[in-house]
Amino acid sequence: MLKLHIVSLFLFTLVLSSFSQDFRWQQRVEYNMDVRLDVTTHKVTGIQKLTYYNNSRDTLTKVFYHLYWNAFQPGSMMDVRSINITDPDARVGDRISKLKDDEIGYQHIQSLKQDGKDVSYKVDGTVLEVILSKPILPNGKTIFDMKFESQVPVQIRRSGRNNKEGIAYSMTQWYPKMAEYDFQGWHAYQYVGREFHSVWGDFDVKITIDPTHVIGGTGMLQNADKIGHGYEKQGSTVKQPSGDLTWHFIAKNVIDFAWASDPDFAHDRLKVPDGPELHFFYQKNEKTTPNWKKMQEYAVKHFQFMNKTFGKYPYESYSIVQGGDGGMEYPMCTLIMGEGSLTGLVGLMAHEVSHSWYQAVLASNEALYPWMDEGFTDFARQESMASMFDSPIQSSHQSSYASYFGLLSRGLQEPISQHADHYTTNLAYKVAAYAMGAIFLEQLKYIVGEENFYKGMRKYYYSWKFKHPEPNDFRRVMEKTSGMDLGWYMSYWINTNKTIDYGIKNVVESEGSTFISLERVGEFPMPVDLVITYKDGSKEMYYIPTNETLGNKPVEDKTIQRVDLDAWPWVYPTYTLNIQRKSEAIASIEIDPSQRMADVERKNNVVDFSKDLKPYSDNTK
Repeated sequence: MLKLHIVSLFLFTLVLSSFSQDFRWQQRVEYNMDVRLDVTTHKVTGIQKLTYYNNSRDTLTKVFYHLYWNAFQPGSMMDVRSINITDPDARVGDRISKLKDDEIGYQHIQSLKQDGKDVSYKVDGTVLEVILSKPILPNGKTIFDMKFESQVPVQIRRSGRNNKEGIAYSMTQWYPKMAEYDFQGWHAYQYVGREFHSVWGDFDVKITIDPTHVIGGTGMLQNADKIGHGYEKQGSTVKQPSGDLTWHFIAKNVIDFAWASDPDFAHDRLKVPDGPELHFFYQKNEKTTPNWKKMQEYAVKHFQFMNKTFGKYPYESYSIVQGGDGGMEYPMCTLIMGEGSLTGLVGLMAHEVSHSWYQAVLASNEALYPWMDEGFTDFARQESMASMFDSPIQSSHQSSYASYFGLLSRGLQEPISQHADHYTTNLAYKVAAYAMGAIFLEQLKYIVGEENFYKGMRKYYYSWKFKHPEPNDFRRVMEKTSGMDLGWYMSYWINTNKTIDYGIKNVVESEGSTFISLERVGEFPMPVDLVITYKDGSKEMYYIPTNETLGNKPVEDKTIQRVDLDAWPWVYPTYTLNIQRKSEAIASIEIDPSQRMADVERKNNVVDFSKDLKPYSDNTK
């Protein structure tokens, strides 16, 4: 009987151990690709060997690939969506519907084998469904051998050939790519126009192309001694071959592989102190060269700011490539517009480079949580730009607040907890992902305090890099860093359209004291910083936490005396505090003078006694 109990205890412990393992396992891929791009036909022919590791507890009987270029065909979901949405992206519009056969994009699978055996598959738009010849068991692996042919589309968006700035090829989403499978299941989304989600892996890629073309993109070039084009060591020369040239790149532990090529690319290099080597690819002309030369020093400064403020970039190199179509982020590189003003170019560069932290290294699911990528990225870009151009960081996020308030005024706000493709308008998506994502962080800084905020941002990066964090993972890091509960904040901001509006309801003097009544007009509860400025020039901060935080933020400004008051329960519409001074001593009272709360009506936040000589009273009666 004792032996039976011991065996039972062992099995029970084993089960507990199994359940206590991190359920956030990750699949893994290893791509080995050998491709040729014919610059006369604009066709890519390729061989892909993909080793796929099933690190889940599930037995897989099918897998899914993305065939992104199939979106650039008349009648595709991207085409129909762009035609029917009320505010289409002007870069797309109805252009896809007008593509001719030799202008469309496609990715055709010529053969596909699993461990040497043919498999059956079917194509649905931009998704390839593969029925496996044998299941992939938990902790098992399999090898897929594929031959494919693609046609590079006329440039419409992100990918394509011969865009308006004259870049020959922007090769993004260019290969059949395995879809992500995680604890939520398969993420085999159709490509309608938004964000991506990919599997971590290694890439070994050989690209054969006309020898006049210069390539910049993801990975480390392995045969610089044969390539030239600015990759060779200083002072060395490379004899250019007469036939096509094969470029060999390797990228380790990345979620994608992108590149661009053009015969007119200049290639400059610059080293970030204690950081990566930066590569710059741009066309040599009067519209581009002067500002790209100036932008390079700003790129170095931006990497230094990001490394110090949010965590160190982990790869050895990064390429900034003139792609000629807006800007789009990829691991170890970005493709951006080449022309325009220096400030615009630097801002675009800073935004796309910042994605290397939130899209390329943390790699949250962009499709489900675009605000965790675009919003965090824009937040970092705004603060870095303020640092580089010597403007106050405190006011660097004003454009995000203005965008949010503008969306509210038009009645177009939607909850940001939805798939990026499913917003009713492009404007609602843009504001939700970019502006509301950035405001989410700036308000969080207000809630937990600056010191806790930046400490938490770095802890989040180092704790979750290469792990696809979810919203709750970020929340828990910030909670552990600040010692405060933040679930209420995330729930309101992410899942609802409720707005913040606090006001000073009335100010009444009685028996030598001043009673200030505050009102929560909006449905969104927040802690309140109330600053009273006295006529003698002194100031006091009255800090009123919401009871949901279960704690107080540290003092941020040690030059102002802070008085901590009892929490304001969110069900109470008003809150009254007693100032042990007469109202005649008060110059002004202001809620949230830092203006970090996205308060939709700031007119009721301030009482200025230089204008209101009498104590302010409730004028709603």
